[in-house]
Amino acid sequence: MLDRDGYPAGVPCWVDTTQPDPDAAVAFYGTLFGWDLEDRMPADGPGHYYVAQLHGRDVAAIGSQPDPTATSAVWNTYIWVEDVDASATAVQAAGGAVLAAPFDVLDAGRMAVCADPAGAAFCLWEARGHRGAQLVNEPGTWNFSDLNTRDPEGAAHFYGDVFGWEVNAFEAEGQSFPMFCREGYGDFLEQRDPELRHRQAEQEAPAGFEDVIAGFVTMTSDQFPDDVPSHWHVTFAVDDPDAIAEKATDLGGTVVAPPFDAGPVRMAVLVDPQGAVFTVGKYQPGGTSTDAQS
Repeated sequence: MLDRDGYPAGVPCWVDTTQPDPDAAVAFYGTLFGWDLEDRMPADGPGHYYVAQLHGRDVAAIGSQPDPTATSAVWNTYIWVEDVDASATAVQAAGGAVLAAPFDVLDAGRMAVCADPAGAAFCLWEARGHRGAQLVNEPGTWNFSDLNTRDPEGAAHFYGDVFGWEVNAFEAEGQSFPMFCREGYGDFLEQRDPELRHRQAEQEAPAGFEDVIAGFVTMTSDQFPDDVPSHWHVTFAVDDPDAIAEKATDLGGTVVAPPFDAGPVRMAVLVDPQGAVFTVGKYQPGGTSTDAQS
């Protein structure tokens, strides 16, 4: 188990979900993943912000909807930046939109809410006291974020311009998996995990996989209904996707895609009781490692 303390600029660093009823979401996710949750919003603050911990490390959060009239829940992905104001300007210059202008979040950091040209929303995070997820890739923690887009060419240009990402396709068990990469990320990971590249080589991971920072999915009509817009999606690591899918149902959630094998990962797509969609997955030996987000 390796602790995290910060991320390089341009790398996803945190996930949270905004919910109409955050207390109900706390009950669902706390039971599903075994999280301990603490409300870190000041007593006189608007709404709630429950930070989830596992093994004493921050792993995700559940918050109130910024708009009290909103009725849908969603999982959000945050991208680490050095200067959120400059990054927001870069988003607009590249054809994206700033949905919520940069603002301070107490002493935790500074953020902005943005969207790419196809409408997929994401958050920018300039860290102060809060330095992102402290534990990832362990069962019950965030494993990965994927962009699901209806404009793959436009997305490649946009995220390349704003964050320096490249789209590379990797082969695993006869399938091709396009992913976002950021040059040098593997070097950053190896500083705290010297065995990373050796371990990936033993697992026959393709060259360059250590630089993967996010998934890249082209939305097609046979996989996504036409009314589902481009969006960011989160995956959590679990010990047993089949058991977690059953548990989620018992807790009032819904199984959208029953457990299935996709290359080296067994996964299931779930919806929580308030409508936030997420995936749970387990890496299966014999294919590409999921160490990229670690």
